[in-house]
Amino acid sequence: MTALAELTRIYTDRAAAARGGPVYGYVGADVPVEQLTAAGVLPVRLWGDPAGDTAPGDRYLGKGLDPVARSVLTRLLAGAYGTLDRVVVSRDCEASLRLFYALRELRRVEPELDLPEPYLVDVLHLPHRTTTRYVRARLEQFRDRLHDWTGTTADLPGAIARHDEQRRLLAEAAELRRAVPARLTGTEFLAVAGAGTVLPVTEHLDLLRRLLAEAADLPEHTGRRIFLTGSGHDTPEVYRALEGAGHLVVGEDHDWGDLLHLRQVGTGTLTALAERYQHNGPTAQRATTRARAAHTAAAARACRAEALVGYARRGDEAPPWDFPAQRAALPELPAALLERQEYGRIDLEGIR
Repeated sequence: MTALAELTRIYTDRAAAARGGPVYGYVGADVPVEQLTAAGVLPVRLWGDPAGDTAPGDRYLGKGLDPVARSVLTRLLAGAYGTLDRVVVSRDCEASLRLFYALRELRRVEPELDLPEPYLVDVLHLPHRTTTRYVRARLEQFRDRLHDWTGTTADLPGAIARHDEQRRLLAEAAELRRAVPARLTGTEFLAVAGAGTVLPVTEHLDLLRRLLAEAADLPEHTGRRIFLTGSGHDTPEVYRALEGAGHLVVGEDHDWGDLLHLRQVGTGTLTALAERYQHNGPTAQRATTRARAAHTAAAARACRAEALVGYARRGDEAPPWDFPAQRAALPELPAALLERQEYGRIDLEGIR
């Protein structure tokens, strides 16, 4: 089996790949996975199911919240992720924060549900040294809590080095789909990156090295080159629909794709780790419109995109606020904004 086939297989059945122990689920890209790896824990990023019924999650979170959070809660209630020792949640958006509060309260008032204990990592993104000190203090608390839970003396510098290498190799893989013609589709890159959210980092590194070694044998892909901005995509359905219609997603600005690898930690210190997560992004929920527009314009041009597509899922209200500035920053590209899309679906008529 080729490395790409293996990565795709793992991504397609992430629940089966997320095995071993202890296993901590996490929500949001602001969770410092380096600390989990350093503590001997397997970090597994939780994902939703666009085709699944969210009624149990709706009961506790309401139907007005981003459906990804409602789906994740539904799947936690059903035990769909297998055995999770704990769930670590970041404050990357309002939906994640509401999910944390729901999990904490459900463990208090309905202990028979047997939900894993939640923990909140509060990373802020203001560009100030006082913010760095605040984030570092939160990571210190998280380090101490992990020690209490696992009894492990963490090797943080080693974990940081492994995850930085993972990000470096992901950046090389991203270049394969930026190539003309592309060697990876957008759907394939989602699988390459997403497999790393459920595998031990050393296993993902081995597969990434194999993928890059096999790059010359990968098929060529063509199509209208699209840069996708807006809501994140924790599942591949929207990418498949776009690429099935003859487009090619060559880049994106959400944290299940390119934002996973754009910023390194650099040194093995807690301060450097705090700065990495403080300045990570820019996401629609945490960055200014100006920063988002500048990032999207630079990234789309680097990908040699031929069109800009904004995608905003129903319940995710932040991305449409950025789109006028993003479109203005890329006057040479045709652009379309698709708002209030159903989770995992896209109205292709909107970009025809």
